[in-house]
Amino acid sequence: MALVGNMIHDAKAGDPSVVNYAMFVAVFGMLSLIYLIAGTINESFSGSPMFMLIADALNTIFFFCGGVALAADLKVHSCGNQDYIHSNGITNGSDDPSKRCHEAQAVTAFLWFGFASFAASMVFSFFGMKGSTTPRPSIIRRGPGKV
Repeated sequence: MALVGNMIHDAKAGDPSVVNYAMFVAVFGMLSLIYLIAGTINESFSGSPMFMLIADALNTIFFFCGGVALAADLKVHSCGNQDYIHSNGITNGSDDPSKRCHEAQAVTAFLWFGFASFAASMVFSFFGMKGSTTPRPSIIRRGPGKV
């Protein structure tokens, strides 16, 4: 979130929409993590396991879309290539385009890491939801045993 915030702060003439979307994804991820962590610590905070699965699914989709969109717009060239950083719409927007290029590449990597993390969390949420909806076997208690 800090990298995207720094990219937005250093922009001279506005930002491409993909940079603003990356900030949305970071903020949505942080806010949903507050809910997900609280729901993991105490199940009464989650309301329903389905809500945790939905939050994980939304984060997985948002992070995937952000990673794809930012990588597609960056076109993954070297940040030392002056022609590239001055012609790319994402990197050419601040007084130090090389720094902005490195920040954008780091944000892309973090978006992909977030996608993988939320995808794994979604799998765990699915199995947690599945386990909480199945009835648990009851122990049959009978009277005292015969001696």
